[in-house]
Amino acid sequence: MKLFSPLLASTFLLAAVPLVHAQASAAENAEFQACLQRLQPMASAKGVQGNTFERLTQGLEPDMSVIEKLDYQPEFRSAIWDYLSGLVDDERVAEGQAMLTRHAETLKRVEQRFGVDPATVVAVWGVESNFGQVFGKYPLVQSLGTLSCFGRRQSYFRGELFSAMRIVQKGDVPVERLVGSWAGAFGHTQFMPSTFERLAVDFDDDGRADLMDNASDALASTANFLKQAGWRTGQPWGMEVKLPNGFNSANEGRRSKRAISEWTARGVRTIDGSLLPVNAGSAGLLTPAGPTGPAFLVFRNFDAIYSYNAAESYGLAIAHLSDRLRGAGPFATPWPTDDPGISRAERRELQGLLILRGHDIGEVDGMLGAKSRAAIQVEQERLGQEATGRGGMKILNSLRGS
Repeated sequence: MKLFSPLLASTFLLAAVPLVHAQASAAENAEFQACLQRLQPMASAKGVQGNTFERLTQGLEPDMSVIEKLDYQPEFRSAIWDYLSGLVDDERVAEGQAMLTRHAETLKRVEQRFGVDPATVVAVWGVESNFGQVFGKYPLVQSLGTLSCFGRRQSYFRGELFSAMRIVQKGDVPVERLVGSWAGAFGHTQFMPSTFERLAVDFDDDGRADLMDNASDALASTANFLKQAGWRTGQPWGMEVKLPNGFNSANEGRRSKRAISEWTARGVRTIDGSLLPVNAGSAGLLTPAGPTGPAFLVFRNFDAIYSYNAAESYGLAIAHLSDRLRGAGPFATPWPTDDPGISRAERRELQGLLILRGHDIGEVDGMLGAKSRAAIQVEQERLGQEATGRGGMKILNSLRGS
């Protein structure tokens, strides 16, 4: 199970946290070296050979920047409309549809073997690494070694560190290619090392499972993950629905599944107002922005997607992108906000407008980092808006007008 945010979401929404490698103090480095000495016998007991451990840790220093990110998960801190706006936009839909065509033969064989449809597999790929364009730049042994010795959840990260070392030891991924997110996820679809060991697939039969440089292996491994998580072939993840006025959604959720007949009796309808499909099975109700925002009935396949990253907003991003790749449009119900989130193209436009007003925000890349947020805050103050530093439609429209 992946327990950390997808790389792209972190890239967009961890922007206020500087993505630089923090050099350790002499005391921290000494503590780190002592910790590595304590870890070696533990690693040996977990199948990491002594020469492997020594080779991978020789000259290794901690990267303290990962400790800063340990308690930040954008799925739980960002408004759902901000979280989804950069992950499911027209650019990613177009790129994903191109990938469906480019890898059609592989995806067909993946579906035949694992029973997971191409759109869902490609949606995971798109959200996790923008179809292999954003892998992360953290050396896994260094970041996982740091997390194994500092901060909370050291026991968990030690297991991932030993898994990463065994991956190198086995020869699946050379250490110089084993780079990824600050938390240790790597490859096209961002597997944690222990997940790789458990579920990675050598789909092209070249003798090793390679999620870094082999898209076929990555797509098959993703489908294998979803299959093992309980994916039911031919069934939908869920659907957007319309709730009756005054509907009480308290105590409802993904886990509180009810028969479709019960939802129908309570007045829930498909988004176009028709009756729910009678043979759809049991479903839970998600209202991620409350009862006045978009509402969804979710089935067992949503749970399988959820298990990939243990966040409902993440699951909804994958599910929605998969629908968009099949030709569906945006959600019919608007988010309950007067300041919607903006797409990557709109973020680039916002950055350009900030530059035109004289702000030094660095590269125009669609990622609203610390400099962009500081500039947004200045402009919000000038315009009499709440100075949050958040890049939404309100500040974008204001700067367009000015």
